[in-house]
Amino acid sequence: MLVRCTAYQDGRKLDDIVPDEIHNYVDRPECFVWVALVDPGPGELAAMQHQFKLHELAVEDARHGHQRPKIEEYGDSVFVVLHTIEVEDEELHVGEIDVFVGPNYVLSVRNRTKKGFTEVRARCEREPHLLKHGSGFVLYALMDAVVDRYFPILDDLEMELEMVEERMFSSTTTGGRANVEALYALKQKLMVLKHAVAPLLEASSKLHGGRVPEVCMATQEYYRDVYDHLFRINQSIDALRDMVVTAVSVNLSLITLSENETTKQLAGYAALVAIPTMIAGIYGMNFEHMPELHWIWGYPVAIATMVVIDIWLLWRFKKAKWL
Repeated sequence: MLVRCTAYQDGRKLDDIVPDEIHNYVDRPECFVWVALVDPGPGELAAMQHQFKLHELAVEDARHGHQRPKIEEYGDSVFVVLHTIEVEDEELHVGEIDVFVGPNYVLSVRNRTKKGFTEVRARCEREPHLLKHGSGFVLYALMDAVVDRYFPILDDLEMELEMVEERMFSSTTTGGRANVEALYALKQKLMVLKHAVAPLLEASSKLHGGRVPEVCMATQEYYRDVYDHLFRINQSIDALRDMVVTAVSVNLSLITLSENETTKQLAGYAALVAIPTMIAGIYGMNFEHMPELHWIWGYPVAIATMVVIDIWLLWRFKKAKWL
């Protein structure tokens, strides 16, 4: 579906146009056309390919979708694949935006992504002194918007980790298995974000410094800013992944400590029961010649001995923090 098709000249909007009028503007050096599509069909992509003379390999990638984030050059044009990540029902859903950039055009194709980029277009139109750089600045604005949307997701994942850690060290909860499952789910989410960021970090390095594509030549410093953001996000993801692995180990250690505490308590209670059982067992053997068997104070002395020994054991276990 066509979202918008607009012509610009010297950084200012000329007019919204229909696709059949695109050729009237792309042939003018001072103009460029920005077209936005959402979940297009093969016919719409074929029409754009004809209008902008897009490379067939890039169009094939956009048609099939599910591409790895990348930046590829085809002559004087650039083809960029970005992954969009949206949160729905506490799950991360991955979409894709394919951007074709040439000297006089920008074609963005959005797939499986609910949130659009209307604010990006509005931002560019508010900054004509930057938009006059042409299609290269539009590509930067789109990449910057996609990367900026990663930050809130990363913040949510950090908060999720903190919540799990609080549950781990809470003395009122014993959900060891639930904590491990939550940490593993968090690790999977981090991997989804990592798969979107890491390839783009590597690819975006070619847009500043060294041999830069011609359409991006005038905006190298802006792409360096995108690269810095991606670098920060990538480092944060790696740090969070290490923290998750550590948290899993700590959680398992806490479970083991809890089990050891339970074992010590059971051993203590067993000792308290064992002493009276032993004494009662001895005097329950019914031998005729046993000491104090016919002594009038034998029973109260045996009971008192059991109580005293149990009280002494209880005091020792309490002091050793077994009970």
